[in-house]
Amino acid sequence: MSKKKAAATPGPAINIGISDKDRGAIALGLSKLLADTYTLYLTTHNFHWNVTGPMFNSLHAMFMAQYTELWNAVDPIAERIRSLGHAAPGSYAQFAKLSSLPDAPTEPPKALEMVRILMEGHEGAARTARSLFPLVDKASDEPSADLLTQRLTVHEQTAWMLRSLLED
Repeated sequence: MSKKKAAATPGPAINIGISDKDRGAIALGLSKLLADTYTLYLTTHNFHWNVTGPMFNSLHAMFMAQYTELWNAVDPIAERIRSLGHAAPGSYAQFAKLSSLPDAPTEPPKALEMVRILMEGHEGAARTARSLFPLVDKASDEPSADLLTQRLTVHEQTAWMLRSLLED
C-alpha cells in the first residue's frame, strides 16, 4: 500500500475545524476505502457476468444487488475526499496502489469460490473502514465517521450473508 500523501486541490484555504494534516490523513484513508470499494465493485460485477452452475439464478441476482450497492457507494466516498480538500483517486493504477484487496482472478472461479472471494473482500473493506475511526475521532470528523459507519454496516452484513452460503 502506498504511503503517499493525498494530493490537495488548489483553491481558497479550507477552514472547517480540521487541521490540514488531519484532513490529508483522513483523505488518504478514505482514498484507500474508495479503492477497496471500487475493486470490490469490479470483482462483484465480473462474478455477476460469469457465475455458472446450480446456484446461477440466486447468485446472479445477489451479485447484481451487491455491485449496485457498491457502485452507489463510490460517489459519497469520493465526494467526502473532495470535501476535505483533496483529489479523489480515479484510475485503475491509483486503485491498484491504494487497495488492500486483490484484483479479480483472470479466469472465473467456481460459484462458491466467487462467494468466498467476495466475502473476504467485504471483510477487507470493513477492516479498511474501521482502521480510520481513531483518526476521524481524534479530528472530530463526524461526517467521515458517519460515512464509515454506513460502509461498515453494509460490508459486515454482506460478509455475513456470503459466509452463510459457505456453511454446510
